[in-house]
Amino acid sequence: MTGEGGAPEAVRLARARLTRIVEPGWEVTGRWLREFGAVETVRRIDEADEAEVVVGGDETLPLPGVRPERWAGLLARAREAPAPARDLERAQERGARFVCPGDAEWPGQLDDLGDVRPVGLWVRGGPSLRMWALRSVAVVGARACTDYGVRMGASLGAGLAERGWVVVSGGAYGVDAAAHRGALGATGATVAVLACGVDRVYPRGHTQLIDRVAEQGLVVGELPPGAHPTPSRFIQRNRVIAALTRGTVVVEAAYRSGALGTARWAQRLCRHAMGVPGPVTSSVSAGVHELLRKEGVLVTDAAEVVELVGEMGELAPQRRGPVLPRDLLPPDTARVLAALPAHGARSVAEIGREAGAGADDTIGRLYELHSLGFVERHGDDWQLTRQAIRSVFSDGGPS
Repeated sequence: MTGEGGAPEAVRLARARLTRIVEPGWEVTGRWLREFGAVETVRRIDEADEAEVVVGGDETLPLPGVRPERWAGLLARAREAPAPARDLERAQERGARFVCPGDAEWPGQLDDLGDVRPVGLWVRGGPSLRMWALRSVAVVGARACTDYGVRMGASLGAGLAERGWVVVSGGAYGVDAAAHRGALGATGATVAVLACGVDRVYPRGHTQLIDRVAEQGLVVGELPPGAHPTPSRFIQRNRVIAALTRGTVVVEAAYRSGALGTARWAQRLCRHAMGVPGPVTSSVSAGVHELLRKEGVLVTDAAEVVELVGEMGELAPQRRGPVLPRDLLPPDTARVLAALPAHGARSVAEIGREAGAGADDTIGRLYELHSLGFVERHGDDWQLTRQAIRSVFSDGGPS
């Protein structure tokens, strides 16, 4: 029998059960699944006898690569875990489903994680996770962020959503919440990747936000229904955020920040790692600056993010200052203008010598500048007008 989406039902049930037994991101689990398959792995756990646990060696254990103490813990979890069919029913009651390798909805880029690939994902919401992940960007950052961090997170979330990109984040306080709200406010797509069951909300203060994400987007997690978050689960959650997306943008992060862990995973997986700079005096941006100083790419808005992660031709607009009247002058005329000092007048001969032009050409250029209001004549000499002094010697002019 095959479950919805393509994975055999026995495999689906086995993988759902494993999410109760093993912790996310445990490499040993990945090796078991690769060598024995999900059904056989679960069978060996369920049929194991506690008497097989011999402290000091693992030669007699049904599955390799685990210490006897850890094996005993797995067996205890297996005994206490509800039947996987019950978990699937509970998830369905909350509008959620279990997606695993072999399903049409499984995002193939998660396979880049190798043996730390998720056993499966519990998904709450209507859209296809696979389709959304194909054009997604992670926006993460500090929980205790500044007002600047909130503004930048919301601006990036809204800007990416308006450009048709899915905004992925962790549903936490601070930058994560701002990114989700920015995307939601733009009636765009957003995904919250949780470190607990998708039928729970953490932090509890985000109940309304996560419910809204589930209505308009997707809520995703590796943990089964009812599972609670732990510090290690938050850390492991970051690898899923990085793997799901085309790139990770960090907005405000101190040196010891989980958001930087997401960026490091992005780099490890050959994804784009980007950072939004903050004040150099801000400790909450110190980690971002360290990322940028090494291998990260500086971005300041959604257009620059899309230029990096998008298809060929999705370019950010060129950034330049305002066009000033002097910028429109022909090169020879501009050289004559540049030969005039800020104060005082010069003769035609002095101006021509400075500009590298003959007398007749210099006089012609001066009269051209006179008609444009740049210079005025005083006897046989020429000098800049007050308006020209402000134009030429301010904001990038000669000094």
